Amino acid sequence: MKSLFAALYGPVFWAGFIGAASYLIAVCDTSLWVLPPLLLLALLTSFLAERYLPYDDAWNHAHGDGWRDVLHALVNEALYLLGLAIFPLLAGHLALGPFWPGQLPFWGQLLLAIVIADCGITLVHYLSHRYYFLWKLHAVHHSVQRLYGFNGWMKHPLHLLLEAAGGMLPLLLLGIPERVMAVLAFAVAVQLLLQHANVDMRMGPLRHVFAWAPVHRFHHMKYGTAGDVNFGLFFTFWDRLLGTCFDAPDYRMRGEDLGIGSRPDYPVAYLPQLIEPFRAEEGVRAPELPARLRQGLSREA
Repeated sequence: MKSLFAALYGPVFWAGFIGAASYLIAVCDTSLWVLPPLLLLALLTSFLAERYLPYDDAWNHAHGDGWRDVLHALVNEALYLLGLAIFPLLAGHLALGPFWPGQLPFWGQLLLAIVIADCGITLVHYLSHRYYFLWKLHAVHHSVQRLYGFNGWMKHPLHLLLEAAGGMLPLLLLGIPERVMAVLAFAVAVQLLLQHANVDMRMGPLRHVFAWAPVHRFHHMKYGTAGDVNFGLFFTFWDRLLGTCFDAPDYRMRGEDLGIGSRPDYPVAYLPQLIEPFRAEEGVRAPELPARLRQGLSREA
């Protein structure tokens, strides 16, 4: 039973919740306010799945980070809701014209929006590992000592806004409809739950398509620049284009593999994390990459 759950969890969760949101908005013409409670249901489902089939049982227990992650999630989701609330104003001022292919069925428009947003968000993410100040903002997310669905939302608000601009601005310029944008924002939240899930998923060939937890965990390696891989939010093909795709299916990530190797003293509490990017950094030498991971990186190169 658990092996079946491991194989089906990713695709059923992804298609089920994004499909349900699309159906309610596009077919039933439901108010956009149906999306927050649907997201809460997705969060509850993720929480229960992590208890039923954890990748690492220790990651289900707080490391002094529980309320901090709640604050990150509340602030960052509030920013998303604010963005949707002012969408009509933004769209009215930024749209360059009626370029959006509104003649496509809703699912086609949503898929197009996901691909465009994924490209923009992935590029911002990639650049955040290349430029110092962007990295300092992004480092808040990399300071985690465990991976579970909820800390997908653990981001500095300024970096969240930069990623949102990279993903959403092209869509606003094209004149994306509000309802497609709303379901896209919901899909991003669902993807973040899957990308950081503490669920022992078995992706099979889907690991070559989707940037879910079994692939994304390697992005959180603490070993210097070894984590400069697997930047994609939704899909892995961006990393194939960037030359940053990495996978080591036989390596089991542990809590000691995570974090920022040069900053073992990185703040844990919420407010210090907001301030940290604006302070001088005093790091140490990052630990060496484990031999089994080093062999994997050599094969990818």
